[in-house]
Amino acid sequence: MLTAVQLSVLKPRATIYRVADAAGLCIEVRPDGGRSWRYRYRFAGNARMLSLGAYPQISLADARKRRDEARNVLQSGRDPSSERKADKLRVKLSVGNTFGAIALEWLEQQRGKLANITYRKSEWLFSFVLPALGARPIADITAPEILAILRGIEARGAHETAHRVKQRIGQVFRYAIATGRAERDPSNDLRGALAPVVTSPRSAVTDPKEVSELLCAIDGYEGQPVTMAALKLAPLVFARPGNLRAMEWSELDLDSREWRIPAHKMKVREAHVIPLAKQAVSILRGLQSLTGNGSYVFPSLRTGRRPMSENTINAALRRLGYDKDTMTGHGFRALASTRLNELGWAPDVIERQLAHAERNKVRAAYNRASYMAERRKMMQAWADYLDSLRVRGNVVKLARGTPHARGSSSTPRAQSAPARRAHR
Repeated sequence: MLTAVQLSVLKPRATIYRVADAAGLCIEVRPDGGRSWRYRYRFAGNARMLSLGAYPQISLADARKRRDEARNVLQSGRDPSSERKADKLRVKLSVGNTFGAIALEWLEQQRGKLANITYRKSEWLFSFVLPALGARPIADITAPEILAILRGIEARGAHETAHRVKQRIGQVFRYAIATGRAERDPSNDLRGALAPVVTSPRSAVTDPKEVSELLCAIDGYEGQPVTMAALKLAPLVFARPGNLRAMEWSELDLDSREWRIPAHKMKVREAHVIPLAKQAVSILRGLQSLTGNGSYVFPSLRTGRRPMSENTINAALRRLGYDKDTMTGHGFRALASTRLNELGWAPDVIERQLAHAERNKVRAAYNRASYMAERRKMMQAWADYLDSLRVRGNVVKLARGTPHARGSSSTPRAQSAPARRAHR
């Protein structure tokens, strides 16, 4: 490691040279005698270098402190160099009525309304717009300028992204109009200008025989025990994958058989309770000896400070032979919704359990106050039904509200129009 004495005797040479300190920190000496601190690191497999200031204005101790701050950013999965550029852009755009300044102002107001993943996705969507329009006065921006950006996104084949970017641009303009900084929204002039988005249903196994094979395959999974527990729990709770992997022990009341997800983790920004069947509680109690001393039920294999990767469940399904066009982690929601509707359970109960947003405010208030007893009943019946499917060939139908008995031949009256809408 460098010392103050060593730094004081460094002499310039014909070419730039660097002397290392530790953990990526080094000092760069230029031919003109100038000396600057640099932090060398790798991000996404590529070598990067970050300037930490000039010496002696920045002392050795201060340089090490700045290096440690950059390392913390890197360990959280972000690029320190990109973070610095983004900070500089925010400062630049914070002055005046530019599109960038107003977009960041609007986005900051959404922080408390959007789920974290939705907020981060909004930041990503704005990254397509800010380089071109960020410094432009918002009142001067025209429809053709916006269309040029959207056409560039479409040219990459990202049609859905183009539509989402247009939607965010429109939201910023409407906010600017409301705050007196614009008079109209030029994105409205682009209706019909973009190629339509062709949507496809979530990949999911829903046929009872195929579900039986899937459950048996999960039982035979030979990977990490924590991953296997997540695979087994996924069909029992059919929560959004992001909620499942971020499950915390503090959210669970195993004696009351409940998983209480706080509002800030939910897509609809409302706290959500998932009744736990006895089978789900059994899986979680078995996992306590492995991860119960940490915060996360399913921690990352690298560090207990973060939950498992968003790709873990999908990667495990691939190992079991299920490609992305057959089954995904999100597909457990489609599986449950499809089968429960076909088994005769009330659509309102299923929708409430899926935590889908209710557009009707009166119905939303009613739904929050009811259905819990029926949801508890449904979740236990669902778990029993899945148990029956694990026995190959024993594909039975479960009557709504009727305790399942293996081998029963009772058949409920099917819903005439089961809810099969896309599961968000």
